[in-house]
Amino acid sequence: MCGIAGFFGTRTVAPATVERILSALRRRGPDAEHALFWDAGLARSAKAAPNALLHTRLSIIDPRPEADQPMGNDRGDVFIAYNGEVYDWAADADTLKAAGYVFRTRSDTEFILHAYEHWGIDCVHRLRGMFAIAIVDLRQRSLWLLRDRLGLKPVVYAQRDDGFAFASTVRALLPWLPRDARAFSAAGIDAYLAHRTIPAPRTIFDAAQRLPPAHTLRYDLATGALTTREYWRPEPAPEPWLPTFDAAIRMRTVADRPLGLFLSSGIDSSAIACRLAAMGFNRLQSFTAAFPGTPFDESAEARVTAERLGFPNLAIDIPGSVAADFPRIVADLDEPFADPSSIPTWYLARETTRHVKVVLGGDGGDELFGGYKRYAKHLRTRWRRGLVLRHLAPPAGIGGRGWQRLVDELRLDWRAAYALRFSGLTPGERAFLAPDREPAAHYWRLPADDGRADLAALLEIDRLNTLPDYILRKADLCTMAHGLEMRAPFLDHRFVAAVLALPDGERFTTPSRQLFAPALAPIADREPFARKKRGFNPPLQGWLEGDLAARLPGLGSRLAALTSGQLAAARVDAFVSAWRDGATGLGEQLLQLVILDESLAQLAALAAID
Repeated sequence: MCGIAGFFGTRTVAPATVERILSALRRRGPDAEHALFWDAGLARSAKAAPNALLHTRLSIIDPRPEADQPMGNDRGDVFIAYNGEVYDWAADADTLKAAGYVFRTRSDTEFILHAYEHWGIDCVHRLRGMFAIAIVDLRQRSLWLLRDRLGLKPVVYAQRDDGFAFASTVRALLPWLPRDARAFSAAGIDAYLAHRTIPAPRTIFDAAQRLPPAHTLRYDLATGALTTREYWRPEPAPEPWLPTFDAAIRMRTVADRPLGLFLSSGIDSSAIACRLAAMGFNRLQSFTAAFPGTPFDESAEARVTAERLGFPNLAIDIPGSVAADFPRIVADLDEPFADPSSIPTWYLARETTRHVKVVLGGDGGDELFGGYKRYAKHLRTRWRRGLVLRHLAPPAGIGGRGWQRLVDELRLDWRAAYALRFSGLTPGERAFLAPDREPAAHYWRLPADDGRADLAALLEIDRLNTLPDYILRKADLCTMAHGLEMRAPFLDHRFVAAVLALPDGERFTTPSRQLFAPALAPIADREPFARKKRGFNPPLQGWLEGDLAARLPGLGSRLAALTSGQLAAARVDAFVSAWRDGATGLGEQLLQLVILDESLAQLAALAAID
């Protein structure tokens, strides 16, 4: 796991700018950092140059300096900077060795480099894992960016007349942008308010974009032409699911640094723990977030599972006070991002990285097996599939009542209305806060209506949106902020294909996940099926009434200034007053506004640096 960045063009980039880029990436890669520079003719150069590859390393496989990046081939005409982890590549490496390629490290970085040399950009189909890869091919005068299939690893980019730049994070890309190209995006702000995150391809800046999952990007170093291509869509493959699951877990245990497991009381992480135990990974350290004295504390159940499997378990108490860490947490979330569970995830990762450097997690299970309640709720409304009342205006107001939410939904077709099941502020609330701007219904990427079954359609919408832009973005940002690598076996693309091939009667079982009874056999009980599903929810109300209360006075005027008047000061303050007066259901939306205030203030300060 690492931080990557690069820039190519005609504008010489000052050493101070390079230092700011690297500084923004160091928390992702604390073990080593390097840079390669080329002049305008793409000959190797000193630091004051218009072209560069930058890398900060979290060393997990082959931590020797020989495996540091950027890494070049023997001829010095192909280079790679890479963030992620690729698994199960030994057989392909043998093919490359037989073809004459010499391996000087044990790193997957060198494998990807030689795989590109041998198979070209189609090597992406041989990569099993998570990755954001930059490859500079001086033979073709090309820069390639490759993002993994499900979107575990991030990459953002900017194209201008004088060049192109990319980075793992928005904050690392920002220093390359000229000062007059650092304007906040009005659509990005509205998208954040709608979704609590900014879905790809948008970012908080007009000049920056996010490469969607399963895409490659080619930038022509000679002409400046840019093209993108989607290289993968999930297709069913009839493999036995449990052996495929075991293989996905086993290959993710390979590491030269200590390995652990995020363990909750839920089925997904419990299934991973059981399979690890069955494979003989005894005494593996597990980590659980604890909320002592609250109804959503699941540390006791997780401890029971760990004890039955022989795993040590560390319950990490999530602090009741977040005021001191709040600015750092918002900074580590890169741009406005308001999943309340990101705060306990950040604390969980901070403590975990003091013990291990690699951790397995259960992300992706709900999106594969239909585990969220919102699926059933939205399926109950499919009766009105052909009823769309587009002429209705979103009913502006605070804390939309039932009829207001119904109007919001009826304005959209049935698939698009699913976006409102997982939203931040409703269109009506956004219309109230930003009276001079008509709110978009949503900013999600919707797949073509190909006639797939209703639940399958909702799961595909989540694959394109909530999974990469919410669930996995949180996991990446919160773990990498502390130099911790998280691996997600459920999101192995071979396992995804095996699950898609299952009959619906097996894949979508009740009680929840009966399919996983064989996987959970080592704990020999039915408790994981009987437990009520819990969200990973922090004590939000207490934070707003305590730690974050000092941020509420003047919130309206600050947000009006930061958004250039997009949000009306009086309307924001009215929102705060409604929450104080006891309006229900406004806590998460108010947290969105508080985070937006802190995030935009930080980004504006960074944007003001020449």
